[in-house]
Amino acid sequence: MTLSAMDYKATLNLPRTDFPMRANLPETEPRILAWWDEIGIYKRLREVAADRPLWILHDGPPYANGHIHMGHVLNKVLKDVIVKSRTMLGYNAVFVPGWDCHGLPIEHQVDKELGLDVAGVDVRRAMDPLEKRQRCRAYALRYIDIQRQEFRRLGVFGDWDNPYLTMAPAYQAVIAREFGRFVGRGLVYKGLKPVHWCMYCKTALAQAEVEYEEERTPSVYVAFPLAAPLPDVPDAPAALAIWTTTPWTLPANLAVAVHPDEEYVALEHDAQALVVAGKLADQLARLLGRADARRLASFPGRRLVGLDYQHPWLDRRGPVAAAEFVAMDVGTGLVHIAPGHGEEDYELGRRLGLRTYNPVDDDGRFVPEVEHLAGLTVWEANPRIVDLLRARGRLLAEVEVTHTYPHCWRCKQPTLFRATEQWFIALDRDGLRQRALEAIRRDVQWIPPWGQERIYSMVAHRPDWTISRQRVWGVPIVAFYCLDCEALLLDERIVEHVAAIFRAGQGADEWYLREPAELLPPGTRCPACGGTRFRKETDILDVWFDSGCSHAAVLETRPELRWPAEMYLEGSDQHRGWFHSSLLEAIGTRGAPPYRSVLTHGFVVDGEGRKMSKSLGNYVAPQDLIPRYGAEVLRLWAASEDYTEDIRLSSEILDRLADAYRRIRNTFRFLLGNLYDFDPTRHRPRREQLDELDRFVLDRLARLIDRARRAYEQYQFHTVFHAVHNFCAVDLSALYLDVIKDRLYTSAADDPRRRAAQATCYELFCALARLLAPILTFTTEEAWRHLPGPRSESVHLERFPEVPLEWLDDRLKAEWDRLLEVRREVARALEAARAAKRIGSGLEAAVRITAAPEDLPALLEAKAALLPTLFIVSRVGLGPGPAGTLVHYESQEIPGLTIEVDRAPGRKCARCWIWHEQVGACAEHPTLCPRCVGVVTARR
Repeated sequence: MTLSAMDYKATLNLPRTDFPMRANLPETEPRILAWWDEIGIYKRLREVAADRPLWILHDGPPYANGHIHMGHVLNKVLKDVIVKSRTMLGYNAVFVPGWDCHGLPIEHQVDKELGLDVAGVDVRRAMDPLEKRQRCRAYALRYIDIQRQEFRRLGVFGDWDNPYLTMAPAYQAVIAREFGRFVGRGLVYKGLKPVHWCMYCKTALAQAEVEYEEERTPSVYVAFPLAAPLPDVPDAPAALAIWTTTPWTLPANLAVAVHPDEEYVALEHDAQALVVAGKLADQLARLLGRADARRLASFPGRRLVGLDYQHPWLDRRGPVAAAEFVAMDVGTGLVHIAPGHGEEDYELGRRLGLRTYNPVDDDGRFVPEVEHLAGLTVWEANPRIVDLLRARGRLLAEVEVTHTYPHCWRCKQPTLFRATEQWFIALDRDGLRQRALEAIRRDVQWIPPWGQERIYSMVAHRPDWTISRQRVWGVPIVAFYCLDCEALLLDERIVEHVAAIFRAGQGADEWYLREPAELLPPGTRCPACGGTRFRKETDILDVWFDSGCSHAAVLETRPELRWPAEMYLEGSDQHRGWFHSSLLEAIGTRGAPPYRSVLTHGFVVDGEGRKMSKSLGNYVAPQDLIPRYGAEVLRLWAASEDYTEDIRLSSEILDRLADAYRRIRNTFRFLLGNLYDFDPTRHRPRREQLDELDRFVLDRLARLIDRARRAYEQYQFHTVFHAVHNFCAVDLSALYLDVIKDRLYTSAADDPRRRAAQATCYELFCALARLLAPILTFTTEEAWRHLPGPRSESVHLERFPEVPLEWLDDRLKAEWDRLLEVRREVARALEAARAAKRIGSGLEAAVRITAAPEDLPALLEAKAALLPTLFIVSRVGLGPGPAGTLVHYESQEIPGLTIEVDRAPGRKCARCWIWHEQVGACAEHPTLCPRCVGVVTARR
């Protein structure tokens, strides 16, 4: 009896698996999430890792407002990859997520809902603060729940049921206590100083809350008349030429600064001597249309110091002062000084004994005392001031300039620099700044390394820390004022007492629920006058102080954590944000940084490298992408890019990654499909029983394991992805899996060589699934369930494979690297034969290597038996062959290598498709080759 080709198919060991080819991620992922919840995956991880070394990535808290965006996706996925990889590297990597709940973004939304977001309204007194705080809390809770579900949808593991919240009473108590520690060290003071101020949000802003955007604004060149002629030009009236890009600050002018060591000249202009820096004189002369203006005199800047000038339109005189910060690259080399509107102006004003004068109110309007400008906003005042200068004959020139200008991070409007009474932490007392700078260089690993210089420069050059905000939703500054003499009561002991009240009660709400006497320790008296009646401070603490205390409120209080953390990870903007405030807070109170390493990532930009925004139409939300791609492809996107740069995102990029994902998934499916009858407890052969090709691919796998482990240890996740993807595409799909199909499909089920191939597939899958588990969190879990034999319930309970040293074989690697070079040339020869229409598939070919360079003949002779399998052809010969070959190919890549291709002799086996001269020799199976006859006969 003979069998048909269809019947012979039934004798093949074709792949079988329930692991589907189509991922259908948007539907599959929620089922896996539900299963993780069912088994309590995070709790299981903690149980499994309980005895391992603790490793803590401390979560930087996102704001609890709005849905998550792609920046959140990038950030949380990177954190998740690190936590999962550290777990699989053998650590107990605990992850406690958190939320920043206080601050302007939330309070502003509530103000909008309540109609309080209007000029002239003091939001601290516009309504019952407790009611407003209750509304802010409800708003934050709503978005905490929303964001928690969105983060979990990404497959991020963590203690989601017990996150830390900066608005929790215990956390608020720690914030107050940490403030008290700064008070106790003498680092807190209240003073009138210029700070960034948002006239729209009506609050001071920290440096981290300021963004710099290009803006086109008027700049003016103004003549400030000197009170007396210059000594060097006694016969002509003289004026100082100043330049400013903020005309609205001129009403607050109290001095003019010159550089003492630079040369200045007196230019002849409209019958007066106009003073300007020598290096900038020609530029000013051209601007005034007087390129040939005569220089009447020259003198060093120090000769001008002490002269008096008259304000351009106000009845006010000011002095000329020396200042090293005066620059010579732009302007006139003379700087108008308004101590109420600039940091350097303020410091110079202090040295000169000038008052810190600020004629602009909280709404950005000039106060009534300012002649000509009262009630106008600073922006409305700019053109009025230009007109006023022109009318008085003091306007030398007006030029529009484009320059970077500070903007509020929340409302995106330009900020003012204005002097207001604020609370500060002094950075140069008790060596705080210097100690922080030393810790940056000595105690912390910065990833990437340029982060060190970035934060070092920011800490070195920043002003004192403005820690007060004129809002309600936050932790109050625990300070009191005597009602009898207005003396300030600020004492660490009192702050600690109030913090204890917060901890035992309703948190910072207690500040608003209680009268001062109920907050102060019994018997408290004013240290100045002995009074017993007090009022409370109305300012709250900077939200960056809140989050900067997270190391104290979370790492030091939760038993499963420890201080300091191994790592903080956020975007590169946090060098001036959370990294910065956390460092200063910890150095100021504990003398050491709260982290051992800091990793920063770039921002998400579109495919052309542009910032994403709704106005540009290039904004994409994860809520729109997940239904199309699933969370897995977004995870792959986050892990596959070099996060040290800005990360591009577009449909083309995601489609390309989806293709890469499918290649990896299909590799998993092939491996699992060929393990359907494999039992690793019974069928795993000894190493010497493996085919040479098996041992070669295991050598490759061992090297991949080593590279991937080192990449995870060094946080090079894109290296992991590209190395594994390349291994799947090149070493497996294009080589090993292609070559072993014949052995897997056509051998007898229990053939030792088939079992060797299956054992190799088993090792490949086990390693690849574990290596990719931190990145392809869902897919590796789904595939892991289909693995035969004993295994952990979840792939995430496994550890990374160790490098099996017995798999490494340098000699074998060298031989096979050379063989694969020959294989690529054989493939080119076969392609040439196909192009000439001499063959179809490679199995129709007989290949003969007629000549080879001197290192190859011995190697080819030694491997002659496996060459047909490696080349996937029916026959391979070595040495000169008969004349009349169909295709002759000379290699360009391997000089001296000559390959001939002919049609294979014999007939095609109906079962394995190899061409063999003895097909038909068996009468019972006339369409089979001898090997297949033996297999089919043995199945009876």
